[in-house]
Amino acid sequence: MTSNIVPISRSKTNSLRLLRFTQELIQKPSVTPNDGGCIPWLIEQLEPMGFQCQLFKLNGITNLIAQIGEGSKSLAFLGHTDVVPEGDSEQWLFPPFSAQFHNNHIYGRGAADMKSGIACMLDATKQYLESGFDFSEGKFYWLITSDEEGEAEYGTRAIIEYLKQESIQLDACLVGEPTAQKQTGDTIKIGRRGAISGSLKLLGKVGHVAYPHHIKNPVHQMGNVIQSLTSIEWDEGSIDFPGTSLQITHIDSGDFTDNVSPKFCEIHFNIRYSHHWCEKTLNDIIENILESQAVSYQLTWERPCAPYMTHHLNYEQSLLPVLEKSVFKSTGHYPKLSTSGGTSDGRFAATLGCEVYELGVCNSTIHQYNECVSVNDLVSLRDIYSSILEQYFN
Repeated sequence: MTSNIVPISRSKTNSLRLLRFTQELIQKPSVTPNDGGCIPWLIEQLEPMGFQCQLFKLNGITNLIAQIGEGSKSLAFLGHTDVVPEGDSEQWLFPPFSAQFHNNHIYGRGAADMKSGIACMLDATKQYLESGFDFSEGKFYWLITSDEEGEAEYGTRAIIEYLKQESIQLDACLVGEPTAQKQTGDTIKIGRRGAISGSLKLLGKVGHVAYPHHIKNPVHQMGNVIQSLTSIEWDEGSIDFPGTSLQITHIDSGDFTDNVSPKFCEIHFNIRYSHHWCEKTLNDIIENILESQAVSYQLTWERPCAPYMTHHLNYEQSLLPVLEKSVFKSTGHYPKLSTSGGTSDGRFAATLGCEVYELGVCNSTIHQYNECVSVNDLVSLRDIYSSILEQYFN
């Protein structure tokens, strides 16, 4: 099943198993919402270690809640098995689900986002138990879904709602998303900006363009609206969050005849926003602009993702110093703390009121052709995760 695994030239132990885990996961085609058999495979690995595993499907989405340990404190590892479509396979150096090893990298869709993170935590957990440690000091959860890259309605959101219903509280959550800029461990995400997409349609009056006094051209009106939207003075951000921004992503006026004014003009836009804003305040500022333009419009919102931020009232008692020490132990460098990038399922875990951090491999090739992960990054992340488990549960 897994071939072309070669030893790596580092003084790290048990790397062959880590590479095998990574390859086996990549070789399972799991384009959203299909899990591709990843979660049943994970259960086969976790149950022999003592995890109690619960697989449940919801609207075609496969979810996993696995738990081990009986202590008072609790840590969850959060991740997803689904990947974005591979696109044109001819643009890949190797078949996108072959998990080919080449030049000290493993290539394949999901190699970085985020099957490598799952493989690293799996190998780290095995190493932890093989070293004679246990989970008597706390509970360790695995929360895995096949619905992160899509609408995210029936994945982690549903898992977190289940935990709430069962009164299961988490102290901290570690998300295995690819967060590094150049090498594993150089960046830890301590929060994320919010995101929301909007659709705006202006209605016009159809007519011959030779008689402009008889028509109402919605494209011309939309031009004024776009200028107003892109001229909004948003916040510039802070140490914790990048500034808010609005980007127009699509313009459409339907089928056209070059001498007829269109019936409508529609734009789609996306707003990435800081904690200074919420859905209501964003809606208010857009509607105020539209009212000032005196246009007939239809405004709808979709895919709202609330911002989240982990605050440290007591730094020494938080998980963050454990993460920082683990990164330094493996890489010799302390990580940068960031809230940049897109959204993640960490926003759902944050509704539990727990600490949420994201720590993974390099994200420079995610969602691209020839997505890949370096073996050095894999080994570093596995060692970081191993150190986190040892410090947190002992």
